[in-house]
Parts: sequence; C-alpha cells; structure tokens
Amino acid sequence: MVTPQASAAAPPAAAPERSGFRAWTVTTMVVLFATLNWADKALIGIIAQPLMDEFGLTPTQIGFAGSAFFFLFSVSGAMVGFLGDRFQIRWILFTLAALWGVVQFPLLISGTFAVLLFSRIALGAFEGPATAMASTAVFQWFAPDKRGFPAALVTSGSSFAKIFAAPLLAVVVVTWGWRAGFITMAAASFIWCAAWLFIGKEGPYAKARPLARRGSGLPSTAQPAVSMVRLPLRHILLSKSFIGAFLATFAVYGVVSATITWLPSYFEKGLGYSRLESGLMFGLPSIAAVVLMYGATFVTDRIASRRPSAGKVLAVTTAGFLITGGLALACLPLLGVPIAVVAVLILGYGCMSVALPMMNAVISQIVPVAQLSSTIGIFLALQNLSGLIAPSLVGILVEKAAIPLEGFSLSYQIFGVAILAGGLLTLLLVNPERDAAKLQQRLAGLREKAGLPADDTAETASAP
Repeated sequence: MVTPQASAAAPPAAAPERSGFRAWTVTTMVVLFATLNWADKALIGIIAQPLMDEFGLTPTQIGFAGSAFFFLFSVSGAMVGFLGDRFQIRWILFTLAALWGVVQFPLLISGTFAVLLFSRIALGAFEGPATAMASTAVFQWFAPDKRGFPAALVTSGSSFAKIFAAPLLAVVVVTWGWRAGFITMAAASFIWCAAWLFIGKEGPYAKARPLARRGSGLPSTAQPAVSMVRLPLRHILLSKSFIGAFLATFAVYGVVSATITWLPSYFEKGLGYSRLESGLMFGLPSIAAVVLMYGATFVTDRIASRRPSAGKVLAVTTAGFLITGGLALACLPLLGVPIAVVAVLILGYGCMSVALPMMNAVISQIVPVAQLSSTIGIFLALQNLSGLIAPSLVGILVEKAAIPLEGFSLSYQIFGVAILAGGLLTLLLVNPERDAAKLQQRLAGLREKAGLPADDTAETASAP
C-alpha cells in the first residue's frame, strides 16, 4: 500500500538494501536512547530503600522525589516538540543525552534531599522530550502504515531498562553503593552520544526543510518549509482520536511511572522479597510488556498493509488489552499469595503496555507530516502529567496504610479501574481513518485559501 506521504517523501534514488539497513541501525540506536531514558527513571526505585536508610527519608518524600521528576517533564516535552518541527531531530537527541550525563553529578557532590529533588527536576526537564523525539526520529524511516512495530521498539525502551539495565544497576548499587548507580548512568549517556555522532541521520520520511537562508539568492520555491501551511493545533488536539488516545494512555503512563519508583519497594516491603531479589525481579512485568507489544504491533502492521480500516482494528485491539490489563490490576488486593500477586501484576502490566506504541502510531497516522514532532510532543506531554500524580499517590497510600502491602495493593487497584475506563473510551473515540480524512479536508481548505494547490501531497495528513 503506497500512501501519499510515502510517494512524496521517498527519495527516488535510495537503494532498498542500504536504506533498510540504515533504518534499522538508526532505530537500534534510538531504542538504546529510550532505554537510557528509562534506566534513569528506574534508578530512583532501585536506590529508594538505601536513600531512606541513609538519610531517614519517608515513603512520602521518596514518592515526592519520584513525582518531582515530572514537574517540568511535560512542559519541556511540548516545547522541544515544536523545535523538532524546525531543527534536525538527530542533534536534539544528541543534546538531550549529553545533558542526561551532566545532571547525574550534583547528587554525587551533596547527597541531600534538596539536591535529590533538584537533580530529579532537572533530569525530568531534559528527559521530557525524549520519547516524542525518539518516536519522530524512528517514524522518519518508515511509511505511516508500517510504524506500529517501530513504535513498539521505541516504547520497549522502558521494558529493556527494567529487564536489563535495572538488574545491572541493582547489582552495582548493592555492591558499590547508590552513588555508583549515578556514575554508571552518566558514563552510559556519554558513550551513547559518541556513537550517535557517527550513526544518527535524518530519514527519507522527514519533513521538508528550508534549502536556503533568507538573502541567499535562491528562489522562494527552494524553501518549501517556509511556505508550508499548517493546521491550527486545536483541530488536531480536539479530534476524537487524539482525545481517545490520550485517555487510553494517561493511566497507563501513571502505572509505568509509579512502577519505576515503587516496584522494588513493593516486592521488598510489601511481598517480603530480599533487596537483591526485588531488583532482579524488577524486569519481570516488562518482559510480558515486550512480548505483547511486539506481537500486537506486528500483527496490526500486517493488517494495515491489507485493509483500509486497519486503524479501527488497531483501536479495538488496544481496547481489548486495556480492559484485560485493567481488570488484572484491579484484582490485586484480592490475592494473598505473593507469587500470585507477582503473576497477575505481570499480566496486567504487560497487557496495558500495548496501548503506548499503538496510540503513538495512531497520532502519527492522523497528523500532517510537518506537524508530527510538535503533535507527538504535546500528546506525550499531556500523557506524562500522570507521572506527577502516580508516584506521590502510591507514597501517600503506603504511608497511611496499616502495612505497606495494603497501600501498594490499593494503589494498583485504583490504577486498574482507571485503565479499564480508558479501554472502554478507546472503543468509543479512536478511529484514525475518520479523523485523518477530516484533518486532510481542513488542510486542503487552508491551502486553497492561501492560493496553493489543495492536493499537495507533501503536506497532507499522513494517514494511509
């Protein structure tokens, strides 16, 4: 199936073998970028108990530190998203990763609660744009109807962080102390930056960019991005698919952020596992998430190449996983055996995670290619607001509960009910084909008013 965007954006002389190799090489580096991003988030959960032991911090304070990460997370995510519409994504990724490495050092110099808050807020500001920019970087290399699986790869960075990075960080922290965890993350960020300088590149589905500066002598027709007509954001943000995708993923991201902060403590203080066992078990829910995300997105991508209504199939599939995952998490307080709690938590977490790459792909299908970076940035910024709420909520409920297990169980029950509601709303609202057609029609009208051809495929919505 050939989309208008694909036919307009694909370079005519690209060799399929070379472009395919480059696409997957860049994607691999972006997945590593996303893994670093989530390993930074996971570190606070791994060092939570050592910090409480060394500095006498309470669960509420640790929960507040986890939420502090998200104070500027959404704001920076939205702002850098607009920069991504104007500058090359590869340099934005490089800058972000370099800043992640730098911001690890203040807590090594002064290990106080105030410095912990400052470092988490700063790290959140620098990591807020990461998922949107990573998704945009990968979407530049794949046609719109082939983006589900690449989106799952980027989203699975959170799972890889918990499956591979978190156990390694747990061993580092147990062996050399919590400060060694920050040194490890700083070194990993700088190494990634060095490799990205040689590998990072814009893809064939990147938006058009200005070919010359003002006053260069080149005609204005050589600067397509300058004259590009854009949809007012309100048309995109108020579309039913955008709203449905947001409601589908808001509670899911809240669970992800709370799990990053609290899962090791849940296993240790709630279920009675040792600190090392808790760190090693950190990745178990994410293994289920990776398997289900890859399987679901691979199947939906195959369907997308054969059926005109594949977007609706994607929405129905996502809703089914959300309903299953929400029910599983809501049942956790009913289970009294630790191994049963872990098993059901793994199932619920894995099912709900499918919504994240699916809805990212939905957003990429409905918006004009020139506004993909800013729209993804705003979408994820709104979604990530749940990260402000969830870790603190868990900390408060755990501290107020008679025993930690009751607080953890109630927290996940609340999350489960919210995810279940998100699944039902996904069924009602998300329809990429319908909303892509509406946005295309609005964009064509704006182009006609500007005296430009209404069917310029370089600027139409990117839905198949």
